[in-house]
Amino acid sequence: MNIIKVSVIVVIGLLSFASADVSHVVQNSTALPVTDVCLGCICEAASECDRTLKCTGDVCGLFRITWAYWSDGGKPTQQGEAPDSPNAYSNCVNEPFCAARAIQGYMRRFGQDCNGDGQIDCFDYARIHKFGGYGCRGELEYKYQTRFENCINTFLNKIN
Repeated sequence: MNIIKVSVIVVIGLLSFASADVSHVVQNSTALPVTDVCLGCICEAASECDRTLKCTGDVCGLFRITWAYWSDGGKPTQQGEAPDSPNAYSNCVNEPFCAARAIQGYMRRFGQDCNGDGQIDCFDYARIHKFGGYGCRGELEYKYQTRFENCINTFLNKIN
């Protein structure tokens, strides 16, 4: 099993609230905006799902989330911690479940069609995650795009 499959499977296992529906990467409006598979592939693109990563510079955790992103995502916290607590940001984004809640909140707020295909899907969420809610039409860094696309293709090939 290659490293992408192992990393993403670990993250999906960590984030899974139910069986992940990988039959498509397009979202319906009643569910959380980002599927577990999509979260796993964003994680793979951002850090190769390296759970040892903590805060470095202005980014934290395996999703490499900034304070502004976490704030725009609704300032989720761990186990009743107050959002204005000095450690609320780092405690959340260094923990995969809480970081995923920040991403869901961010995508609810900024979800948009970044690639012009008429759909808001995982490909758009990956761009929004990397560039933010106001600049998602930019050119993705090669390494991020390659990791993301390889991950998505790994799961799409399993269902086709």
